[in-house]
Amino acid sequence: LPERERAELKRRKLLLEVTLKSYWIRKGSAFSTAVARPETELTPEMISTGSWRRLPFKPYNFSSLGLPPTCGHLHPLLKVRSELRQIFLEMG
Repeated sequence: LPERERAELKRRKLLLEVTLKSYWIRKGSAFSTAVARPETELTPEMISTGSWRRLPFKPYNFSSLGLPPTCGHLHPLLKVRSELRQIFLEMG
């Protein structure tokens, strides 16, 4: 369509422009059908047999924060303090 007609149809909301993208995917040099899981722990058996030399290991992530604690508990002295406070509040 000419630019003028296209602008008129857009203004009247009778034209919707859509952009289509396509990608070509090819097999790379490291393509494999089997999923190789790297080792995460070094065991004493691996050290004694020397098998750790030919096994792939998962790299360490030293910047991760780790798991947050699941729950917490009040300190015993804080429990006593809250009980005493509750007693005094009930007494007025």
